[in-house]
Amino acid sequence: MTTPSIVKVELLLQGGHHQRVYLQSTDPLLQRLFQAVSAASHPERPPELFQIPLQAGHAGLCFSSQHLVGLVTEPPMYIQSGLNPAPAEVIPSPYVQMDEFLTTVEHQVLLQTAIQRESAFIPTQTTTDTPDYRQSMILPNVDGLANHIMKRIEQVLPAVLQELNLPVFTASEIETQLTSHNDGNFYKLHNDSGSPDTATRELTYVYYFYKDPKPFSGGELRVYDSKIENNFYVEADSFQTVDPRNNSIVFFLSRYMHEVLPVHCPSRTFADSRFTINGWIRR
Repeated sequence: MTTPSIVKVELLLQGGHHQRVYLQSTDPLLQRLFQAVSAASHPERPPELFQIPLQAGHAGLCFSSQHLVGLVTEPPMYIQSGLNPAPAEVIPSPYVQMDEFLTTVEHQVLLQTAIQRESAFIPTQTTTDTPDYRQSMILPNVDGLANHIMKRIEQVLPAVLQELNLPVFTASEIETQLTSHNDGNFYKLHNDSGSPDTATRELTYVYYFYKDPKPFSGGELRVYDSKIENNFYVEADSFQTVDPRNNSIVFFLSRYMHEVLPVHCPSRTFADSRFTINGWIRR
């Protein structure tokens, strides 16, 4: 399964001009732009006119393919040429996991508060409303429950970026939600930055907390490696499986394809759930 994702595209035009646009990886316009760059080495081909809407259609960019110098894409995408292109290279999708992220007291207060608010949890949904794609519960209003998490994330963010070999940046926003997974719950393959309103999500984080001894099994996070296929950034067959260790937090790039494996909770009691504070750090 390949899920379309958002690609940040910097259009480099003659005269030093440039324009940033966000396109879905499956958008035909993206393929046309790559073809226009490739055609620059074939001057006999007729030029093509590009008309790209900007600012939700309130403005527009119009230029000839002759004036397109190059493209800068994030994630990286490349022109594949030749009748028999080489097999796509697998690009590792690293993650960072930190143990003992909160103090014992902070961890216990968070756990007991989540359990006490059981009646406020509601079923999760996806932006596409695809059935049988995600099963879990969320607390719509965290009411300051994640304050300790937010402060700790801000403290460790420079070290996380360094370990992931990413340039340092100041988070413009840290989104958060409290999620519970009980018996049979899961979240199928997806990424967290695959729509226009999520395109600026840089990092995903997941903080795990639950009762001790562990009252469930399963619920591992599976982060897939990546590859570029037909100019599109897609998941590879290889992956890393992250153990949901109690009082640990995981960071990875929001564009990575990932899934939550089914949880097995024999008691089916809400208090025995796999709880997470999870969210996204926007650049």
